[in-house]
Amino acid sequence: MQTVNKTIQMAFYQFFNGEIVPVAQPLLQTNDLGLLRGFGLFDYFRTYNGIPFRWDDYWNRFANSARLMKLDLPVTQEETSKILADLFALSGEADIAFRFILTGGYAPDSVHVIKPNFIIRAEPLPQDYPAGRLKGIKVLPYEYVRDLPEVKTTNYVHMILMADEMRHQSAADLLFHKDGEVSELTRSNIFLFKGNKLITSDRNILNGITRKVVLELAEPYFETEIRPVLLDEIMNADEIFTTSTTKWVMPVVGIGDHTVGSGLAGKHTLFLQGLFEKLIAGWGS
Repeated sequence: MQTVNKTIQMAFYQFFNGEIVPVAQPLLQTNDLGLLRGFGLFDYFRTYNGIPFRWDDYWNRFANSARLMKLDLPVTQEETSKILADLFALSGEADIAFRFILTGGYAPDSVHVIKPNFIIRAEPLPQDYPAGRLKGIKVLPYEYVRDLPEVKTTNYVHMILMADEMRHQSAADLLFHKDGEVSELTRSNIFLFKGNKLITSDRNILNGITRKVVLELAEPYFETEIRPVLLDEIMNADEIFTTSTTKWVMPVVGIGDHTVGSGLAGKHTLFLQGLFEKLIAGWGS
């Protein structure tokens, strides 16, 4: 089994500051600001049918995160497209995921950015609770709002600290809320249905690309509201679902000890899930 895993890992490559090397090759020196100060950001997306999904949207979000963190991007979008194509070809896989990582780089004084380090990892496709797309997942309410929510930073300390508790309670994620207002999950956006009305938060969130796609898909069928969402609204919703690159459209059927609706995936949620799955099945064609 160990030999098989090593073989799989060695099929994937990564780009680091102008070079393509195997993912198993060590990269960073220990005075990188990502290690010393947690100063870094990332993004994550995947291919469908060999074509990167919503590539322009993901690049724009990554570039915006870099701008807000005052980090210069060392490559253009066109140059990055070529790197992605090379990494995809080297993988030999039908579909893969890409992880961008941009850190503050090496800092002799452990504070000031001189030159960022940029990594693009090609990775196997994720498996993030695929059964949950049918039966739904449970989340735990957690009082917290992320710093710089528009930036996809590498700081996931709260999720990691709560990992054992989530496992103990058979929960898949945390639901962030503060002062009676809901923002997002640790790695995905949150939606609710009240009747035929689709509602999602617009404050203290990362602007998810899957969230954007689902809003586009929903527009012809549902009245939508993009606005602050109260915790009371979530607790009294008819249906709740979450969206991300790995979760797609995933029903949320429990919040702590509270059961959402009937406790089953809602019909509107499953309808949007079907629309999304149809879209990605034909992606690139």
